[in-house]
Amino acid sequence: MILTNGVIMFNHMDVDLPTHTLSRITENNKRFYLTPDGGKYPSITTVLGWFSRQGIMEWRKRVGAEEANKITTQASRSGTSVHQMAEDHLNNIEWKNKKTMPYDIESFLKIKPTLDERVDNIYAQEKPLYSDHLGLAGTVDVIGEFDSTLSVIDFKTSRQSMIGDKYGKLEKYFRQAAGYAVMFEERYKMPINSLVVIAAIAGKDEPEVFTSKRDFHIAGLIDMVKEYKQHHNQI
Repeated sequence: MILTNGVIMFNHMDVDLPTHTLSRITENNKRFYLTPDGGKYPSITTVLGWFSRQGIMEWRKRVGAEEANKITTQASRSGTSVHQMAEDHLNNIEWKNKKTMPYDIESFLKIKPTLDERVDNIYAQEKPLYSDHLGLAGTVDVIGEFDSTLSVIDFKTSRQSMIGDKYGKLEKYFRQAAGYAVMFEERYKMPINSLVVIAAIAGKDEPEVFTSKRDFHIAGLIDMVKEYKQHHNQI
């Protein structure tokens, strides 16, 4: 990371990471990736989301379909917008979209100091990955150094604090990040054990930052993949 005229500029590592062309398809509202070798792997977000379906259905009944659709649409839009702002910031690109909602800008500004102070040496952003070992694919937010340690870094927005992980969100996010770590190592032979979740929380000025290790979560992910594929006759 360097300062240019008082502006932080993130360093991007000059490493040869071959591009693996992955096609995305959707079948029965489930996303799959087609690999160069002819594999067809479910998206890691599809797999993890399948395990949340019961809780989501109960929540929709509790708040009503109209309110649930409103919240879901807003959360999806906000998450996409904040991800794009973070991606551009790490790419040293000034955000100039004047149509961005003030709430989304506020959410990004919550995580920006953490990016500026603790993230550098970017290896990959929004990179499609897959693992033959896991039988999964997906697109990782960031592979870079967090506190000088090579990490999978994920950005989240949330209406509720994730401290204590009352609803199991954080564990799901760490399992997702663990999957990306395995995919990245399998494709590029670079081991990653550090996982980072940086979350902008509604109503809180400071972001919530969580760190963990891949090896704490990979067994749980493997069990979920196995159950998902058995249920969907994909084994």
